[in-house]
Order: sequence, then structure tokens, then C-alpha cells
Amino acid sequence: MTSLLQNKILIYGIPFILGLITSYSLPPYSYFFVNFITFPLLLNYLILNQQNGKWVSFKIGWMFGFGYFISNLYWITNALTFEQNFRPLIPIALLLIPLFLGSFYGLGTLICYFFKLTKKISSILIFSIIISLIEFFRSFILGGFPWNLIAFAWTDYLNVLQILSFIGTYSFNLLTLTIFLIPAVVLFNYKKVQKLLFLSFTIIIFLINVFYGSFILKNNKELELIKTNFIIKIVSPKIDIKRYFQDENPEKIILELIKLSEPNNLQKTIFIFPEGVLSNIYLQDLKYYSYIFSENYSDQHKIILGINSKEDSSVFNSMVVLDKDVNILNKYNKNKLVPFGEFLPLENLFIKFGLKKITQGYKSFTKGEGRKIISLNNLNFIPLICYEIIYSGKINKTNSDFDFILNISEDGWFGNSVGPIQHFSHSIFRSIEEGKNLIRSANNGTSAFINSRGQVISHVESTKRGVIEVKEFQNTKKTTFSTFGNKIFFYFLLFYISLIFFLKKRET
Repeated sequence: MTSLLQNKILIYGIPFILGLITSYSLPPYSYFFVNFITFPLLLNYLILNQQNGKWVSFKIGWMFGFGYFISNLYWITNALTFEQNFRPLIPIALLLIPLFLGSFYGLGTLICYFFKLTKKISSILIFSIIISLIEFFRSFILGGFPWNLIAFAWTDYLNVLQILSFIGTYSFNLLTLTIFLIPAVVLFNYKKVQKLLFLSFTIIIFLINVFYGSFILKNNKELELIKTNFIIKIVSPKIDIKRYFQDENPEKIILELIKLSEPNNLQKTIFIFPEGVLSNIYLQDLKYYSYIFSENYSDQHKIILGINSKEDSSVFNSMVVLDKDVNILNKYNKNKLVPFGEFLPLENLFIKFGLKKITQGYKSFTKGEGRKIISLNNLNFIPLICYEIIYSGKINKTNSDFDFILNISEDGWFGNSVGPIQHFSHSIFRSIEEGKNLIRSANNGTSAFINSRGQVISHVESTKRGVIEVKEFQNTKKTTFSTFGNKIFFYFLLFYISLIFFLKKRET
């Protein structure tokens, strides 16, 4: 019995540790090289344990995913610390969320079991296809949560990421998995010369991509710059998140924002304030404070602000464009709401147990319909609120061209953790994919101006407050990915499948 128990600990403990180590390849650590060890070991471990049955294969992937997510998503529980009635849920959330997300990897390794993987190159391709497909479905099923795909291990290496403008995140994720798995051939049934050829070919392909990316970044300065006759001020106020649960004085907050933004009545300016800085009032209540705006801003000014709004019996998380008298010039309601954060699934059931959404108020937000490009001062931008930035291929639903992406966010819910850094990394991926300038205004998070190649031109760190001034943009064009979207991922899958059939014939 003792030896059996030890064997079970060994079988499930090893993939858990591999997942734990793999999580350190993500921002802010970005030790991508560990994946060249963990993924080959995981694949070989899976192959060696196939004879133990399909459920062992499932549990190997499940434990890998559990170790991976419990390490990089622990910060989710910070959102439960603000109200007393949520605190008992912290241990449950800390374990259940990683266990649930880990089950996607378990499903992937379970499917691998039915393909009877062997120590051949075709097994690397099969494993890559299945896991990348599972991560793709994880990004959309039940609303989707495409957080911390394996591809984000390359966040700090812009020369590697430039290929995103052609193939997008999910195709890049497939290639990333394949590259990380190639060292597995060292343990495969090939001659030394064949192993050396496989490894050399992979290194050459990888270096070609690195050199291409370096060339693109080096020549990025040659892109035409659009000089505007106005200034964009990205405001990062760092107002304490605890205000959501206090009776704050809106007038005090508004004056604080105005002081930080330093409006000049003679300078044509667009002021961008983050999500939820005025947490205790709705958009309709701003009229009571219009005199403050009118006294401090002029006709030369436009204000973009994140604020909750009411329409009939619905409540929305909104981004609005205002003039100095707080007249609404444009409005966008958030399309992708955060489960439990902004709406309560099965609300009629959970509300009986005294539960509500984590953010202020008891009523769940209503999902906005549609996302239109907003025009302002002869510039067009895509509006995104908070974690809407994480959805690759889904941000531009009109497929029309635009000048920049505007993302406003409140990252204080993540606390002093890796969460805000992980959230910010998605902005870099989206800017390269879409080939567009990106403006991010975050309260208690990283605010930044990012160019179309993912280069951070200027930023305010999550621990500081400040203002970024933008006076010019790169003149950019639509990328291949922005034109075709996630269809490219399925073209890659077809290519991989064809390659597997070819290799299978050679292997038999």
C-alpha cells in the first residue's frame, strides 16, 4: 500500500512541479528557457505512462495545469479581500480556479492518450496541435479566459513577437509549443545524426524569425509619423481601490484628477482617465459636478472617462467622450464582462446565499452590444475596457481601419502581485497583431503609450501616478492578421495535420 501511494505521488507530483516551473516563463519573470526542459519532460512522461490508462493521462495534464495556474493566478483571490463576506471563499477560489483551468490541459493529455504517442517527431506535432487547440477553446468557452497562454513566455522579446502581425497569437502559440518540445528528440528513438538535424533545423528557423523581428524593429523609425495639432494626456491617478467600499467624495476625486491632468485652456487636448475612477456615482450624476469641469476645462478640451452608467433598468461599465460641460459626445458599453467581478453567473441562485458581484453594488452589469470605432479630432480608435484587451482577433468587430487602440483599466483588484504585469503584456501582443498604436490608461496599473511594433514609448508604472503626453502617432496599415483574424490558426492546423500524415508514412 505504501509503495502504491508513493507511486501515485510520483505520477501526479512530477507534472505538478513541471507546471509550477513552467509558470516562471511568464511575465514578470520571463524565464522562457525553462520551457525547453519542462515541456519535453512532460511529453516523455506522458508517453511513458500511457500504459497506466487514459485517466492517468488525464491526471498528468490536469496536475501540470494545476501547478501552472496556481502559481500564476493566485492574485485572483486578492479581489476577495475587500469585503468580509467574500473572505471565506479565498481558499476555495485559490484551489478551484486552477483546478478548473488545469482540467483543460487534462483534457488535452487525455486526447493524446487515444493517439498512442510514441517517441517520434509526429508525437511532438500531435501534442502541439491538441494543446494549442485546447488553449484556443479555453479562450472562448464559457465566455473565455485566454490568460497566460504559453506564448506569453516571449513577452519581453519583441524581436521574436513581430511575426504576430502575420499569424496572430494562437498560431504563434502553436509554433511556440512545437519549438519548446523539439528538445524531446534527445530522448526519442533516432540516431544521433537525425537528432542533430532536427535540433539544427529548429534553431535555424527560430533564428530566422529573430533576425526578421530585429530587422523590423530596426527599420521601424522609418514609418511616417502623424503629428497632431493637439496633445493626448494619458492620466494614471493611482486612486486607492478601497474607495469602492467607502463613501468617497466625488468632488474631491474630480478635483484631484483635474490637478493631476493640468489642463491648459489654450492647448487643444484630449484627456484620458482610466476605468472606474469615480466609483460611487453614475454617468447621469456627473451633471451635478459639471460646474467643476466647466471651470477647469475649455472648448479646446475633450475628456475620455471610464464610469458606470444606467439605462432603464440596466447598469453598464462604460467609456464616454465628454466636452467641458460633460455633454456626452460618444459612449461605449463594455462587451466582455468579468464573471463574478462584474456579473454573477446564476445570479438568482447565488443571491440567496448573500453573494453578489465583487465590484461595487449588488446588481450585475449588463453586457453592451457591439463595438464601433469612435472618431475624435480626426482620429479613429477602438475602445476597450479592462480585460477586453486579452481577446486576440476579437477587438475590431467592424473590420474597419483605425488609428489606435484605447484601453482603460482598473488593475487595483490584482493587488501588489504579478497580475497587473500579466494584464499589461496583452497590450503588447494586441498592438503588434493589429499593427496599431495603443494607449492604455490604468488606475493602479501600468499606463503606457505603445507603438505598432509593441515598443513601449513611455509608461507610468503601476506603483506610481503620473501623466503621459502623446503628440504624434505612427502612420500604420492593417496587418495580415487584422485582415484574416483567427482563420490563420486553422490554416496552420491543416498544415500540421498534413505534415503528421507525411511523417507517419515515413515512420512506418
